[in-house]
Amino acid sequence: MPSPIGDVTIVSEDGAVTRVMTYSQKHAPDPSELGERDDHAGAEAVRQLTEYFARERTAFDLPLAPRGDEFKQRVWALLREIPYGETRSYGDLARALGDVNLSQAVGFANGRNPIAIVVPCHRVIGADGSLVGYAGGLDRKRFLLALEESEETRAQRLF
Repeated sequence: MPSPIGDVTIVSEDGAVTRVMTYSQKHAPDPSELGERDDHAGAEAVRQLTEYFARERTAFDLPLAPRGDEFKQRVWALLREIPYGETRSYGDLARALGDVNLSQAVGFANGRNPIAIVVPCHRVIGADGSLVGYAGGLDRKRFLLALEESEETRAQRLF
């Protein structure tokens, strides 16, 4: 699907979204690995992503089936709990997992999130508030965070 951040590919299996990718992602699979194209299967995901980019949707309601080990699944579940328009640091997520020393492992799992945007890995920032790492590129991360800013926050940033 076309989007303000470039083309987005949605991959689903058995009715659940398994990947949402932007074309510049480092870990994007070869197109031959995606299976047969089925535009109907991803129609709901396209609709919800379109609403998100139009600022008409702040939460996704899609069946998800990201593939990853138990630790990654725990991190990705925490990502889904970060509210629209808010951010968390890697340390915040590590503390939520019970061990502040897991910050690097959280960063690794965050970078391997296969369902970009829907599982909002773009909402994770450095401890000092800096934008760090994003498989889709920092320009896309900046765009997504700005998209989610409230009118009030945008106005404050401009003054």
